Amino acid sequence: MQNPDSESTDEVVEAVVYPLVTEPADGLPEVVVTDAALRNTIDALQSGTGPIALDAERASGFKYRQRAYLIQLRRNGSGTHLIDPTAFDDLRELNDALIGVDWVLHAASQDLVCLAEVGLKPSAQLFDTELAGRLLGLPRVGLGPLVEAQIGVSLAKEHSAADWSTRPLPESWLIYAALDVEYLLELWDLISENLRAADKYELALQEFEHVRVNTVAVERVDPWRRTSGMHKLHTGRQLAVVREVWVKRDAMARELDIAPGRLLPDSSIVAMAACNSADHSVLEALPEMKHRYARRNRETWLERVTHAHSLPDEDLPPVRVKGSGPPPPKNWVTRNPQAFAALEQIRAALSDVAERLSIPAENVMTPDFIRRVVWDGAASQENVEEQLRDLRAREWQISIVAPLVWKGLADNPR
Repeated sequence: MQNPDSESTDEVVEAVVYPLVTEPADGLPEVVVTDAALRNTIDALQSGTGPIALDAERASGFKYRQRAYLIQLRRNGSGTHLIDPTAFDDLRELNDALIGVDWVLHAASQDLVCLAEVGLKPSAQLFDTELAGRLLGLPRVGLGPLVEAQIGVSLAKEHSAADWSTRPLPESWLIYAALDVEYLLELWDLISENLRAADKYELALQEFEHVRVNTVAVERVDPWRRTSGMHKLHTGRQLAVVREVWVKRDAMARELDIAPGRLLPDSSIVAMAACNSADHSVLEALPEMKHRYARRNRETWLERVTHAHSLPDEDLPPVRVKGSGPPPPKNWVTRNPQAFAALEQIRAALSDVAERLSIPAENVMTPDFIRRVVWDGAASQENVEEQLRDLRAREWQISIVAPLVWKGLADNPR
């Protein structure tokens, strides 16, 4: 026990308080909503120099479509510009004016799809400050923490989950949006120097290019199977209820352009399926059906549940669907013990490498890629490299991971 009369040697670490930025340094620009204002913005951006910082605000959780409701741009010598993309058919004229200009975004994969929807696509180099932070092994890679750590100021994030389809947009929201690109170019300059110092700049460029080329809207097979809480259901009849209600909800949400969960929460769908009844009185008594959104269209949902219970067995969805990849690793022990042993060896080796490089293991190589190659097996290290390349792994990843995978396979022959 420490002597209470002795002086403690423990250091008291005080939390660093960064100055809070509450408004753009150059003032809040007007939102661009007319053709004339857009042409002025294009002229201003073309007169600037260096890369251009971009960000987009969506109405996730409020609207069905993941479209951009505000686009923020900033370029040195040009200032910050806020564009309302809903005021234009598209922004291809702006895109044409930016041909050959590098882009800087934070978490680019979240915005590239909605930007492409309005005609904005990066034609030159893409830089992603969040991904760069991950490659540097930084503990916090959100925009706010990075700006604090690298620049020493704090950005308020109170409007990150706002309904950006709101019109007119409140001034406080616009200030928040403008500040999202206020420091992005300076942040990239600092982080890029850190990447060079860590000898990670070239591999970062490969990652950025992968994001630029491969970020597209994803069309999923049987998207209803991603309903939250599906793990509670175990029969084809239950899954049929989920499918019928989900598909109807999705069609309604698309038509109304409202987030599906605001029509009917996933928890209500799963509860209706789990109760194993088509009795309307039983369904309406469920606590999950007391939600105001559930009550608003309850006859529609109850009708779909009734329909699901009327389906013949042959029309029920299978409980388990065979995926395109290997089975879960927990099943490898009995089905393919050599592959399991190889995977465990590779995982341990990859963890050591990731720690040495200060890069998260999942960024050194996508775990699913490793599982696929190990399950399929390989005849040589060259064969491992080919398989990883076919899966779109980057060359820097292949150079590091292929030898580890091949050693694991060679040490555990089948």
